[in-house]
Amino acid sequence: MQLSSRENILSKIRQALRKPVEIPFPDRSHTEFVYQPATQDLELEFAENFTKLQGRFSFCANHAELVEQLTTLVNSRKWTKLICKEENLVNLLAANNFASINNTVTLHDCEAAITTCETLIARTGSLILSSGNQSGRTNSVYAPIHICIAYTSQMVYDIADGLNLLKKKYGNNLPSLISLATGPSRTADIEKTLVVGVHGPKEVFCFLVEG
Repeated sequence: MQLSSRENILSKIRQALRKPVEIPFPDRSHTEFVYQPATQDLELEFAENFTKLQGRFSFCANHAELVEQLTTLVNSRKWTKLICKEENLVNLLAANNFASINNTVTLHDCEAAITTCETLIARTGSLILSSGNQSGRTNSVYAPIHICIAYTSQMVYDIADGLNLLKKKYGNNLPSLISLATGPSRTADIEKTLVVGVHGPKEVFCFLVEG
């Protein structure tokens, strides 16, 4: 009696399961760190990896320089619909004479959104964002351009280090959303052609402030 294709496949699977395969590396520890440690300053490591992924990076020595660079960016792009939903950040920028925030427009109509982040991952050039910040889940995703303000004190080497910082900050009340943003939104699923800004911001800026 000839077996059907399905029965033939199931028969082969049953035969394979009767002969368990030995673990090839029984003494291998799964707790070892698989990546090489950082060989340069974390800020430089982050900047290199972030820009490789088409991110736009700027270093600022203080808040005055941050506002100077933000103002230059806003003027060069002629933005009039720049939003920021984080009250502390709005007040800090205003205290340093940055008056370009326009929270009368909606996220749907804005040209760019400014947010903070939880931490920066040097090894991958990534931002860790969460719903624990006032910007919530949407501002860093739905705005066409995302501007992140971060500090050198938030810099860590690897993702595990960043998650440990979140555990220390929130304890048992972790935010309902924790996301890893690595450069602008992009995909190559369509005829293997890289397209930027498909399901998220088409540009991501990171202004890293000393302190």
